[in-house]
Amino acid sequence: MAVEPLFGTRAQRAFIITIAIQAIVVITMVALTFGIVHQDLGPIFDTAGYKTLPCYLAIFILAEIFELAMAFDALRLRNIIQLIGIVLFHGALIVFSALQVHETKDALYDNLPVFHKVEPFLIVAPCIIAASWLVLIYWIGQLYGEFGWVIFHVVGANPKLKSMYQYYQILICLLKFDFFCFVGVTMQLLIVVLASSSAEFGITIAAIPVVLLLLAGCAYAVQREVRWLMIASLVMMVASMSYLYKLVRFYEPSSQGQYSSTRATLTVFTIVAFLLLLASFGVGIKCYNDFDKGLHESKTHGQYYAPVKMQVIDAFKMGGMSERQSSYFTGGAPLEQRISIE
Repeated sequence: MAVEPLFGTRAQRAFIITIAIQAIVVITMVALTFGIVHQDLGPIFDTAGYKTLPCYLAIFILAEIFELAMAFDALRLRNIIQLIGIVLFHGALIVFSALQVHETKDALYDNLPVFHKVEPFLIVAPCIIAASWLVLIYWIGQLYGEFGWVIFHVVGANPKLKSMYQYYQILICLLKFDFFCFVGVTMQLLIVVLASSSAEFGITIAAIPVVLLLLAGCAYAVQREVRWLMIASLVMMVASMSYLYKLVRFYEPSSQGQYSSTRATLTVFTIVAFLLLLASFGVGIKCYNDFDKGLHESKTHGQYYAPVKMQVIDAFKMGGMSERQSSYFTGGAPLEQRISIE
């Protein structure tokens, strides 16, 4: 017999459908908010104070597409660690959507009737995300039982190799979330805060390819066990942590005014991005120390969703034993059939 194919089980289908439905509902709520405010405010909507709303819409579209892609990827790889990462990410979306109620109110402070008109849509978003979060936790519990044997299939029964492979999975998962946080912070800065003529705008644009190369290079280095590239990636991670200085810019008197409409979400994104990068650096060092210890083949071929064939083996046929010989060694009873994983 064989393992169920991708989306071949109820848990897999329910997991991906839950994420898709909540994404559609949440993006619809945010789009309605955006449309109503844009219609009611007219020409003044494009002024600096109201840029929170297009940024809010852009971030949520990015987040929902990212989560859906991560969910599909986790099911395709049968990756429990990435599923846990999705649960944590979904929890962060609850916080972010709740913050947006406060920040939208601040942005519409001079037009409170407009805010009261869209407030129900803003409140629905975190409620839907929270409800779907509970559902996802249930289905991930089901998927844990379904995917729990995968690491054994990839690296065997050696507990040391299993531990090393899990750290490798954690690093790859962290790099994916690093990408989202970096894009989220950059998007907010470019849409809401920075003037296109400023030097900071140019520096932010220039940082995009550098960070993307860093993340892609680190992923390639840890998978292929390229030592020089991994060292370079770790050094660049340390340098990238200096981005935390942005927190000072958010709150110092000389510049806090330009960040007023998105200070809360920018602060959360920046701190989370820093913590993820710090965790990636720590796990990256551990993975670097595991190079050349027998894991290269498993990391290269991975655990893509190819159904694992399972074959029934007659024990009495192994080793050339006849049924009579097998009966002798078992006190007269023939050995039973057993299942082995190829």
